[in-house]
Amino acid sequence: MNANAKLFWILAVFFIVADAAYVVWSIVDHNARLAYSPVEAKNGFPVEWVGAVGIALTGVLSGFIAFYLGRTAASTGGVLAEDRPDAEIDDGDPEQGFFSPWSWWPIMLAAGAALLFLGIAVGVWIAFIGAAITVVSLVGWVYEYYRGNFAR
Repeated sequence: MNANAKLFWILAVFFIVADAAYVVWSIVDHNARLAYSPVEAKNGFPVEWVGAVGIALTGVLSGFIAFYLGRTAASTGGVLAEDRPDAEIDDGDPEQGFFSPWSWWPIMLAAGAALLFLGIAVGVWIAFIGAAITVVSLVGWVYEYYRGNFAR
């Protein structure tokens, strides 16, 4: 996790430097356009704020993630397999849980969610059908092992 934190710190510094370069380049470009065509460039701002704020916030977000990963690594106290140079691939292979390879409920849930979002975008009446399919699919997936051939 220390390696991830260092990578995100490097990424945060990169985005802050890139934001400074973006702002300087935007000002230089505005001044060049002002000299070439004063009427067209006079109406605009010298800095393109959407890109400048977006790149700056990307750097801030990278800093937040780096801080979180660094604090999490410090609080666990243990060394992860990713941080050890002598680690094998199997060392970082934890148990992921139990999944049903024959289950059709995830496909139905995805279809219901797709209809739900399609209904939000196109027509509200489709969203009601999608919500019903989503609820039925979610309940079916949760209670899959309580009925039928695979009941426990």
